[in-house]
Amino acid sequence: MPTETTKSIFWQGARDGAPFILVLIPFSTLFGVVATEAGLNILEALTFSVAVLAGAAQFTALQLLSDGAPTTIAIISALAVNLRMALYSASLTPYLGAAPLWQRALAAYFTVDQTYASSILKFADNSHWTLRQRLSYFFGVATPICPMWFLFTVIGALVGASVPDGLALDFAIPITFLALIAPMLRTSAHLAAALVSVIVALISAGLPYNLGLLAAGVAGMMAGAQIEVLTKRRAAISAPGKLL
Repeated sequence: MPTETTKSIFWQGARDGAPFILVLIPFSTLFGVVATEAGLNILEALTFSVAVLAGAAQFTALQLLSDGAPTTIAIISALAVNLRMALYSASLTPYLGAAPLWQRALAAYFTVDQTYASSILKFADNSHWTLRQRLSYFFGVATPICPMWFLFTVIGALVGASVPDGLALDFAIPITFLALIAPMLRTSAHLAAALVSVIVALISAGLPYNLGLLAAGVAGMMAGAQIEVLTKRRAAISAPGKLL
């Protein structure tokens, strides 16, 4: 088996990240369009994307502000949507936590759904990789993704209202998250969290300011955590005792 170099691993990451461009282009273009419709100029739309770099949170905050929701509610909702980033960071810490501060800060900035989903699966399958190789893969995944998000935010802001309604760019949002989540539903805890969050989101869809999404996120995390605890407890009970 040929030795994997840091450079080759970086390009592995770039190749793994490239397919996400297919859904990121309409996703980021749609954000640019919606941002200009909400009153932002091109520079403000781009600054929003560069500063936040989290599509779901950007859409949430912008939609709430456009609907006249209080700024506090918009900020809290966007932060709640982005709580998953804290979970992503905790999950990546065993693999990247030993990196220098500036590298961890850069990795934190580029931690988005796509870089996390690709990296955590690859790291688990390549436990022999060094820290440098893991970082190379992570930043390789980010390379085709994040610049395209910025570029097509600008393009969406430029074309603005000229995008035909029939083009239905919003299809990219659910497809993006389905493509990310489906391969990661590997355990009963994952499935329980997904199922409970979907059910609660549907039941609470009528709540103002999209508060139903907050309730769904909290309920999903609680369900997943509870199933995880029960699974470990059952495994401990069923494991045969060891006599020394």
